[in-house]
This record gives sequence, C-alpha cells and structure tokens, in this order.
Amino acid sequence: MSKIESLEREIRKLSSEELSQFRRWFAAFDAAVWDRQLEADAAAGKLDALADAALADHQAGRSRKL
Repeated sequence: MSKIESLEREIRKLSSEELSQFRRWFAAFDAAVWDRQLEADAAAGKLDALADAALADHQAGRSRKL
C-alpha cells in the first residue's frame, strides 16, 4: 500500500470534527507551501518575463483600472 493510499484510508476514518480540523490544517499547510514556491520562483527570476510583459502591456495602453 502506498503512502497516499494509507493516508486516504486514515482520512476516511476521521470524524466530522476531525475532518474539519484536518481541512483547516491542510489548507494552511498547502498555502504556505505555495507561498514558499512563489517566493523562490520570484527570487530565481522565473517570473521576470511575466512581469516585463505585463509592464509592456500597461505602457502600451493595453490595461485598465480594476
């Protein structure tokens, strides 16, 4: 049995309250992982091309206020 299958089995055993607590924990955990990856990508310059394209579009008048 894989780790994922084992986790799935254990999650199915949770009570409603435990499942609710797990959801809150996992949402916060997942958001933190995503934030760290985004910060690492930005620091590594992986988002520079996107920022440059957005700035060029704005300077060319291809943007609008939200």
